[in-house]
Amino acid sequence: MEANTGPETYFVYLHSDGTVHDWLPVRVVSSCNMDIYTFPFDTQNCSYTFNSYLHNADDIQLVLDQPIEAIIERTNNYMATKGEWILLNMTAYNDKKNGSDEWNHLVFNLILKRHPTLYVVNLLVPSCFLISLDLFSFVLPPQDVDRSAFKMTLILGYTVFLLLMNDLLPVTGNTIPLLNVFFSICLALMVASLLETIIITNVLHNSHNYPDVPRWLRFLVINLLARLVCLSRKTPDDKATLTERSVEAPPQRPDVTETELVHQEHFGSLQRDLRAIRHYMEKSAATQQVSEDWIHIAQVVDRFLFFIYLIFISTSFITILVMWTT
Repeated sequence: MEANTGPETYFVYLHSDGTVHDWLPVRVVSSCNMDIYTFPFDTQNCSYTFNSYLHNADDIQLVLDQPIEAIIERTNNYMATKGEWILLNMTAYNDKKNGSDEWNHLVFNLILKRHPTLYVVNLLVPSCFLISLDLFSFVLPPQDVDRSAFKMTLILGYTVFLLLMNDLLPVTGNTIPLLNVFFSICLALMVASLLETIIITNVLHNSHNYPDVPRWLRFLVINLLARLVCLSRKTPDDKATLTERSVEAPPQRPDVTETELVHQEHFGSLQRDLRAIRHYMEKSAATQQVSEDWIHIAQVVDRFLFFIYLIFISTSFITILVMWTT
């Protein structure tokens, strides 16, 4: 509590019935232990106790000189120009502390609610806009556009925004505000989306060098997660399949001429060439199939993170609107 900054006066009011009124004006600044978990939609209950340090209850009785409703109305008139807090209610009661002597205490309980408009406009709305912009960045095709540079720019802008708006966040209290947790989750989602974009870009450009997709990964992503995000693989109606047809040499006859022997040698050479071409095409088709599997996994993961973004942003918007309106 700071020192009294009110004007000094040396007058008291004496009445014929023995009542003494001391209307000494006192202006002090005190602190209140605040619970800022729901900042800026928090409601505080501050308790103030007034008593004499020199005289017990036999010497001084502290009472209210007017009803509590009149005190609330007068207090609201004084707080009309402050703008940050709303006085919801006030209670007052006498409390006697038992000991060697009885000490009379006058306890006031003030229930205050914060005006959240300033913090919603300056903190929550820009943060929701930035995270929404990161959500729509998933529409950019990673194989044609450098999506990672766009996301990195958003992360830098969001970091600068948090540094500039740090002065509006509360620095006192026993708990961490839920708003700080919201900012941390938004930043974590942006970083996760950037890492996911880097991985997807690597898969799209180097999938032909990857080994076969593991069986557990194929079952988890292609079979389960792909159905969850409604991204099934498009299979063509007619696939080009390679069928092996054995080319047999004509039966040998005892009266084979030299010309026919030359033709048989050329036919055998052609058969070996066809088998080599078929083996190369089968190997290329297997490599292309592995590449398509990895690309499909990358697309499923990208769609899954998009849905996580969408659920988080929708939940955040609804929660902010409900808390703001109530």
